[in-house]
Amino acid sequence: MNFRHTPVLLNESVQGLNINPDGVYVDCTAGGGGHSFAIAEKLSDKGRLIAIDRDPDAVKTATERLAEFSNAVVIHRNYSELDTILSELEISGVDGILMDLGVSSYQLDEESRGFSYHSVNAPLDMRMSRIGISAADIVNSYPEKQLADIIFRYGEEKFSRRIASNIVKARETAPIETTLQLADIIRESIPQKARREKNPCKKTFQAIRIAVNGELEHLTEGLDKAFASLKPQGRLAVITFHSLEDRIVKQRFAEWCKGCICPPDFPVCVCGHKPQGLLVNKKPIEAAQSELEENNRSRSAKLRIIERSGL
Repeated sequence: MNFRHTPVLLNESVQGLNINPDGVYVDCTAGGGGHSFAIAEKLSDKGRLIAIDRDPDAVKTATERLAEFSNAVVIHRNYSELDTILSELEISGVDGILMDLGVSSYQLDEESRGFSYHSVNAPLDMRMSRIGISAADIVNSYPEKQLADIIFRYGEEKFSRRIASNIVKARETAPIETTLQLADIIRESIPQKARREKNPCKKTFQAIRIAVNGELEHLTEGLDKAFASLKPQGRLAVITFHSLEDRIVKQRFAEWCKGCICPPDFPVCVCGHKPQGLLVNKKPIEAAQSELEENNRSRSAKLRIIERSGL
């Protein structure tokens, strides 16, 4: 196994955490250990790094890569369990947390994982944790309306109903078991003009992957637990790769930075509500041209950083 993953916005995200060498930091999505390694390098012997990932392949690779750091630990869990993880480690608060969302280069490129619509006859899997319901289960068992809703909601695909209808028709003949089979159905469901504009499979594959892994639900829960775990002046940095993720992060950050919540017609504030956080960057940080040239997958990445206010 070669868990290859090029960390996106590496310098920007690590610098954005404003690392205290003696502090406690969490990488919620360890992946190949790239971001984790860069954080661990900046920590003293008193510092501490907790790297988390739900993918057993990532956990194995990150453990090997971080072996030289005695103050780093890799945990096989979902980051939405962050509060439980920190409690078990007897950590009451952390100085910084990083979330690098989406799928890794390894998961996309490893055919057996079934994430990519470019792979030929790869099993239709898409499970980050390698357990639970798979993409094949969803494609072959969900009702047509539910399939259409998933593709529209998580993929923002305007041809979702036609795609879902053709999936149901195809599976009546034989189960849809590979990424190539699903990709062919999607392409045939989309008008030729739309097919020429961009790869027609991207949105549907994204939608099914999100549904398989419960990504948006885990993100919402994970964000709340991450922010609540920060010490005063602690920072949360989140890298997103599509509009659905970024919208959730942007809205959560805005809520935490909001002050007065009195009705707008009140002449003076009586609620006394204070902002819980401060945006470190008001606009999302995106990859520089040099990174875009080296890593095409960084083109859609957006980094948002928030600092928790003094309590």
